[in-house]
Amino acid sequence: MRQRLEADEARLSPFAARSCTSRGRRAAEEPSPLRTAYQRDRDRILHTKAFRRLKHKTQVFIAPLQDHFVTRLTHTLEVAQVARTITRALNLNEDLAEAAALGHDIGHGPFGHAGEEALAECLPEGFRHNYQSVRVLDKLENGGRGLNLTFEVLDAVEKSSKAREDIFAEGWGVPATLEGQVVKAADAIAYVNHDILDAIRAGLLRESDLPGSARRVLGRSHSERLNALICDIVEASWAATGAAEAGEPPVIRFSQEVAAVANELREFMFQRVYLYDATRREAERGKLVVQFLFRYFVANPKGISPDFSLAGDPVERRAADFVSGMTDRYAIRLGQEFGCAEAFDWRA
Repeated sequence: MRQRLEADEARLSPFAARSCTSRGRRAAEEPSPLRTAYQRDRDRILHTKAFRRLKHKTQVFIAPLQDHFVTRLTHTLEVAQVARTITRALNLNEDLAEAAALGHDIGHGPFGHAGEEALAECLPEGFRHNYQSVRVLDKLENGGRGLNLTFEVLDAVEKSSKAREDIFAEGWGVPATLEGQVVKAADAIAYVNHDILDAIRAGLLRESDLPGSARRVLGRSHSERLNALICDIVEASWAATGAAEAGEPPVIRFSQEVAAVANELREFMFQRVYLYDATRREAERGKLVVQFLFRYFVANPKGISPDFSLAGDPVERRAADFVSGMTDRYAIRLGQEFGCAEAFDWRA
């Protein structure tokens, strides 16, 4: 069965990553009789405890009372679907894109980027959710043995993060595969669009508040924007299919016009939603809870769960690994139990 699936990959674009030519795993192992290497990676990520905890981790709105706000889990599933649509259209490896998309945010801590900021200030070496995602997948999961994923999946996860100024900024490097580049773009496509819906749901925005260029170029509804961005990236990246004449190595990109509009829309969201006073006040509260818990467990290392840390690591690293793995609600509950003032009277 696996050999038939690998033979099917021969029909992919010449620029696609093929599981049979993967750079491999950290430790050699017998291949699956039924699945390709990237399908196996996808399944390993899907069955982790860290993946299940994403359902109670914040995307933007912290511990919301309503049921329909996006969480890290629903965001991750949307990224995977957008990435699969793009890779399928470009004749790239859909399994690799799906695996990387499912793992790209698995290292996010509680309270979204506020929790990330808190841990970055606590740890001398800093903290980045994309690096933590690799750490979770490669070291912490599976009883501290890691999942032994392929190089291509870990590379795409590590380089999925984006700088504020541009979706394709190279702050953390360019993914080694086109599939990894697709996941990086799919992440931005998904979060900008669902965060608009959440901001409207929260009363921070109206559809008419969006920049005129976005409404003109991308459309005036959630579905129109998604469709416009996905269709544009497929058309602008068509060389990735291998159907065009040989030239420069293909990259995943938007057209010049849509790239400018997409970045303008992201900056609008930073100014009107992500850095909005009310949003930041809630985020700052979560940040204080994370810092309290980090200090608590550095001072009380016996309370650090061995399931979410490595015994031989410095206590600061172990505390960061433990706290970053917490869901919002678990962090709030522990904060209340240990006397953190900011954790009390939380609206959730």
